[in-house]
Amino acid sequence: MAGSSFGTFFKITTFGESHGAALGVVVDGCPSGIPLNEAIIQKELDRRRPGHHDGQFNASVTARKEADACQILSGVFEGRTTGTPIAIMIPNTSQHSKDYDALKDTFRPGHADYTYTQKYGIRDHRGGGRSSGRETAARVAAGAVAKAYLTSCTDITVTAFTMRAAGISCQTIDLSLIEKNPLRAADLAAAEAMAQRIDQLRRQGDSAGGLIQCQVTGVPAGLGEPVFDKLDAELAKAMVSIGAVKGVEFGVGFGCIDMTGSTMNDDMYLHHGDDGTTQPAFRTNNAGGILGGISSGNTILFNVAVKPVPSIFLEQQTVAKVEGQWQDTTLAIHGRHDVCLCPRIVPVVEAMTWLTLADLHLRQGKRC
Repeated sequence: MAGSSFGTFFKITTFGESHGAALGVVVDGCPSGIPLNEAIIQKELDRRRPGHHDGQFNASVTARKEADACQILSGVFEGRTTGTPIAIMIPNTSQHSKDYDALKDTFRPGHADYTYTQKYGIRDHRGGGRSSGRETAARVAAGAVAKAYLTSCTDITVTAFTMRAAGISCQTIDLSLIEKNPLRAADLAAAEAMAQRIDQLRRQGDSAGGLIQCQVTGVPAGLGEPVFDKLDAELAKAMVSIGAVKGVEFGVGFGCIDMTGSTMNDDMYLHHGDDGTTQPAFRTNNAGGILGGISSGNTILFNVAVKPVPSIFLEQQTVAKVEGQWQDTTLAIHGRHDVCLCPRIVPVVEAMTWLTLADLHLRQGKRC
């Protein structure tokens, strides 16, 4: 299956299906000598897991409970990377494949069932197989490796949070609150309103979408390759490769269409530091920290649009293929499904950002 690899110098390849024996990833290109162990990776995987968040029930997520216990199979010796491929495996332990038996010949609206069948002539109907959101566990594991690499030699930070969910937006942004509420929002009042609306949709059998914002600090000016491999182009590819993502915007994004050049341009000035140094800086950040596809030194800021969960419990119109013949039918999905993906996609957005930055950092000729 083509399309399962990401990156050039820091390259990952994920494998596995939602209801298969395991998920996993091979990370190739990670420099040697980086501190890494299963606990470092597990910390990130635990943030992606469904269920309870700091003791608070999260009504937005699936009832499927996976330990997501990772195993490092290669590439690490005595707590440090060796420079050889790092293989990480995450066993599946809570598959309820019988929940999907009725979907063997029926195509779920909003899912990849039909397109996978048209492309491959066969599909794994158990939870979507390879197209399942569960594949992102392998990305998060790989992202933990990229994070370990970059934090060992740079001051880069990557912070994502739920900016909007179920039609409710954060009115203030306090990054210290992200891990203190089940929605991973940066505004506790908004998080409560989001949770109430999501719970209402859950009881109605419906689902919700939202918006994830990601802020990246500590990236020096000059990162990104010109023309086709621009920093924003690579980040956009990384984000849209996440199954539920339908759009990405940098800085003011689509808001720029109603602006003028005088209001869009980020004015520059010389910043005088407390240490006596002087360097160029920006008064605003409408460009989202990227100019000409290259980092400007300003905070990299982008938003990611997340579609509503397609697995809903309301009856929908669809088609089925029975004994080789197409026919109209209806479908009401059963099983264990998220209502809003935003809180669980936050660590996935961060992981894909770390992976993109690690790759471009190595392409720049830098090495820890």
